[in-house]
Amino acid sequence: MAPHIRRFFFRLVPAWLLLTHALSSPASEKRAADLRGAFVINEDNSHFFGTRPPEAMSLAGLHAFIDQYAGTKVTHLFLSPNSMRASFRSRTRDAIWDPVDGREPDGPWPRNARRLHEAGIDPYTIWITRARERGISPWLSMRMNDVHNADDPASYLHSDFWRRHPELRRVPGGAGQPWTNHALNYAHAAVRDHQLAFVRELLERYDPDGLELDWMRFGHHLTPGREQEEAHVLTAFMREVRELTRSWSARRGRPILLGVRAAAHPDAAAGLGVDAARWAREGLVDLIVPAPFWSSSDFDIPVELWRERMGPAAARVPLLPALEHNARAWIRGATVANDLANAYAFAAAALHRGADGVYLFNWMDSQTRPVDAADYARLLRTGFSPAAVAAEPRRHPVTFRDTVPAGFPNGTQLPVRLPGKETVRLHLGPGDGGGSAHAVIGLAADTGANRRLNVKLNGRELAPAGEVEDRRSIAGAARAPRFACPPGSVRSGENTLEFTAPNGTDPLEIVWVEIRIDPR
Repeated sequence: MAPHIRRFFFRLVPAWLLLTHALSSPASEKRAADLRGAFVINEDNSHFFGTRPPEAMSLAGLHAFIDQYAGTKVTHLFLSPNSMRASFRSRTRDAIWDPVDGREPDGPWPRNARRLHEAGIDPYTIWITRARERGISPWLSMRMNDVHNADDPASYLHSDFWRRHPELRRVPGGAGQPWTNHALNYAHAAVRDHQLAFVRELLERYDPDGLELDWMRFGHHLTPGREQEEAHVLTAFMREVRELTRSWSARRGRPILLGVRAAAHPDAAAGLGVDAARWAREGLVDLIVPAPFWSSSDFDIPVELWRERMGPAAARVPLLPALEHNARAWIRGATVANDLANAYAFAAAALHRGADGVYLFNWMDSQTRPVDAADYARLLRTGFSPAAVAAEPRRHPVTFRDTVPAGFPNGTQLPVRLPGKETVRLHLGPGDGGGSAHAVIGLAADTGANRRLNVKLNGRELAPAGEVEDRRSIAGAARAPRFACPPGSVRSGENTLEFTAPNGTDPLEIVWVEIRIDPR
């Protein structure tokens, strides 16, 4: 660089840094503060296109999607524009409707996305503008390593980049492996360059309030067994993205926040190389969403541990734990969809532990919505404020943690088998608030006839209170006896249930445990 050019460059740098700092400090801190009390819904990359008729592929149809959330308690919509492919005509990766081996994909998603493109309509541009008009904060949520249908190499979900470069996958090999083995390996510079190009495109093309990097679609991004050794690769990637959001904040004249979805436990996330707590400490992120993958919601997300790991950054980086569609007690256990009482229980516990709001994933308005339309509308009206949650019945189930590194405990507590004595723990948020509470115990089909089950909560004996007849919400249970919790037995925070059955009774297998709280 010539001396006069160098002098000119270094005169410009401080001014650019001052502008960037101005946009990334007070202004961005104010926008990050707006996430406190947030109610976020994630709209995935296929849902709208796959659930609407062709005639809804219009400005009116796009507006109607946003408008259903206007005037509700929803504060933010996180819009996902991609998996391996994009749901718009991207310049850096395939569109979802592009041919595969000369065959055009068939299905509502690619057909409807293409209809919008051919009509000259970009849905994400329309949605971002409409959301702002209706008082909802629009974000983009980029899926960082989506490998849906990895066992079907011919699926139109897969990008040409993924097909052409099997050597860039976490475990190169055949289709018989777990899907996460087929995820792209960020230890390769070519993978990082490919993904960073799409980040650049999103920031150049769109004007969101924030960009979320979704590291939980899917949750494994580095060489198996070397995740901690290679974690610096993802941290360096985050630094590059941070610089891009700062640069585009300066160009737009207002802050563009940067968030991440990471594994539910901070040490599990760090062990997978997605060290979101460190990223917060380094000032690389404005939001962290601790989240499960899909197998089960995690009703024991340790928000307080996240804050401890984040250090002083916990005061400025909001935490929004994510609730998934499913609840499951252990990895091979039966699955049940969450209901409103589950959602309120999740929120109650998360907020009690210090969460700043609640994030719903796979709770779109149809398709993977776990509740019916009436309950969904009610949830949107109610929201998740502490006062609203305190007024609602809650179901706190025992679940497990579905995304952890090798050797890391996944919190599995069920099933348990008796005779003998076993315990499980549950986090019940603010407790029963003076209402009534019952323990519901799901028993397996092979439970014997000669049964004597005793249950204690925090050392207090619980009295039998009949059976739950409708077991559709109790995964895998052939019977579901209830036990009444006496006044004062339910604690705020962590609670312990103890099960005993004396020797000589037939074997009992407990496959589901929950505490139901009714504030009325």
